[in-house]
Amino acid sequence: MTSINSGRAETSPADRIEHWPIERLIPYVKNPRFHSEADVYKIAASIGQWGWTNPVLVDENGTLIAGHGRVNAAAKLKLTSIPVIVARGWSEDEKRAYRLADNELAARAGWDPELLRSELGDLKFSGFDLALTGFEPDRLAEIANNNPFGNQQREQSWGHATQKPVECMRRPIVNNSRPGELIYDPFLGSGTSLIAAEMTGRICCGLEISPAYVDVILRRWQAFTGRSAIHQASGQSFDERCQDPDAPGSADG
Repeated sequence: MTSINSGRAETSPADRIEHWPIERLIPYVKNPRFHSEADVYKIAASIGQWGWTNPVLVDENGTLIAGHGRVNAAAKLKLTSIPVIVARGWSEDEKRAYRLADNELAARAGWDPELLRSELGDLKFSGFDLALTGFEPDRLAEIANNNPFGNQQREQSWGHATQKPVECMRRPIVNNSRPGELIYDPFLGSGTSLIAAEMTGRICCGLEISPAYVDVILRRWQAFTGRSAIHQASGQSFDERCQDPDAPGSADG
């Protein structure tokens, strides 16, 4: 059992909220937690809807302890200053440990399926934008239909005969790995493992021998993330190489 130390309970960083210019904040270079572009856009949308509800945590020098995703979202929103709380007097080990605890403790929480479905149902009935909750559309459909492993009929078909619902891959990924870790799939098919890894903050390394399905995977990833896939050797985007059928390794070449 973990011991509880109340040594700092009487004074905490949250006792004083300050506003700092965003350029004063320094990302922690060894931060093991990362956010995809899709994650940052969701955080930015949340800030746009509700304002700033959770100040970032920094040390006296401005190095981030918690809130890297929020700072990235603030930059996208072109904010010039944001609320911060300062961890004064923390040792380097305390700061390092809190960075991990802040993410891991939140990730340990689960959902009550019935209550979750009820809350989302009430929001949908009132016309609230469910995208602001952070759930992906496929996941919302699964929750609404009480199907913990997904409903393939509600997911876009990418033309693969054995396409798996994203939730079939998302769940074992979450249960058997941690954010930032590598996921390996030697048979990517339509790219479901890649999408599930992107959703959960993992890095997917995969193989697919069919050029046609490689194209499917890249188009699916681009549609999901809103980013452009880049060919490592040439530096060209996937779309650029599609327009050049004679390029080695292009969609048609």
